Amino acid sequence: MGQKTNPFGFRLGVTKDWKAFWYAPKKEIPNILFEDLQIRNKIDSLGRDVAISSVEIFRKGEQIRVLIFSARPGVLIGKGGANIETLRNELQDIVGNKKLDIKVVEVKKPEISAKLQAEFVADRIEKRASYKRAMKQTIARAIKGGAKGIKVQCSGRLDGAEIARTEWFKEGRVPLQTLTADIDYSYIPALTKFGIIGVRVWIYRGELPIRRFNIEDVEA
Repeated sequence: MGQKTNPFGFRLGVTKDWKAFWYAPKKEIPNILFEDLQIRNKIDSLGRDVAISSVEIFRKGEQIRVLIFSARPGVLIGKGGANIETLRNELQDIVGNKKLDIKVVEVKKPEISAKLQAEFVADRIEKRASYKRAMKQTIARAIKGGAKGIKVQCSGRLDGAEIARTEWFKEGRVPLQTLTADIDYSYIPALTKFGIIGVRVWIYRGELPIRRFNIEDVEA
């Protein structure tokens, strides 16, 4: 059985929530989607130093609220709020006259964030460190941080080999086909002079209850 299904999309609406919350008429959806993409790309362009785990966008009429989850909120905000103010101005240029609100949320446990751990492995590979050592360090850090299981995979011309290959390490349980499993997944490309090396991380955090659809909430 193939493993090409994104673990987040597989559980979307069952145990996972959307990362963008809004509703719009059919004709406006492409413009709003493109605006969301520009916002996310601008935030991603800040680099790996700010350790951004995820971004959530809430829209209500002409109001936009952006939640940025970061393991280093101090670096993201900057001295006296200089960095976040610069980011606010850049995002305001994207959204135009809409009211923009930015909130930075600290990630309490970066060890069990798949994106942050994948970025660590990719960064080590780009600095020509041993990919095996980086993968094992990530696994040890995640297990120590409370993860119940983790799988780290690297694909490409590892160590500059002529033939591309895939190597992975795993510790604990990673139940990919269990809908109630809280699986955090991320893919980060490492750019090397030998080409792109893909880094994938799956982290199993435990079980989540299935989201029940309650008709009373709709009627209310």
